[in-house]
Amino acid sequence: MQTNLFGSSTTTDTSAGAISAAIGSGSSTSDLFTKLLVAQIKNQNPLEPSDPSQFVNQLTQLSQMESLQSLTQQTAASTSAMESMQVLALGAQVGSTVTAVSDHVVLDTDKVAATFTLKNAATTTSVVLTGSDKVEHRIELGTRAPGEVNFSIDPAALGLAKGTYALRVETDIKEVPAVGVSGVLGSVKLSATGGIVLNVSHLGEVAPSAVTQFNGRPSSSIASN
Repeated sequence: MQTNLFGSSTTTDTSAGAISAAIGSGSSTSDLFTKLLVAQIKNQNPLEPSDPSQFVNQLTQLSQMESLQSLTQQTAASTSAMESMQVLALGAQVGSTVTAVSDHVVLDTDKVAATFTLKNAATTTSVVLTGSDKVEHRIELGTRAPGEVNFSIDPAALGLAKGTYALRVETDIKEVPAVGVSGVLGSVKLSATGGIVLNVSHLGEVAPSAVTQFNGRPSSSIASN
């Protein structure tokens, strides 16, 4: 005969009382199981005794549940510790120049260094910047071999006002590589949701996963230090 901790009708009232008392006292899961087990044994039908193997099975399931809960708590704690270590490590890089993948660039009056990588040779290669007015501004890079292509965005030469511009690469081979924009890492912080956010000049806020390269501190910064 299979039994359950919540018992038959003859033990429902007593077991329910034990459940309420155990939960109300803030008992752990194992303490709750023990109190329910004792209550059921005390109030079981002598003519139909409970099968001890059922108690063992239920206790095993309970132990597995507690192990999963403990593992979840340990994982959460480890994740929090790793995030804290990452914040400290990235914080040490504040003031350094980094390159991060982005589909936009924030322009002021300074030139901005950027890069992308072609898998195949292209006869026509262009960088297209689109402002909030939807007007496109093109930087023609001509024929390019496979590999890394470095270029710069000069707002003064292009006649670009300060602001945020969408950024993309166009090629005659229809290859659309991701663009890496360089800027100075200004700060590192934790977002409201617990993620890490980097503030980079010419980019604004970016995720650490967007960073592809740490380029060191600008020479002027090193000299001043």
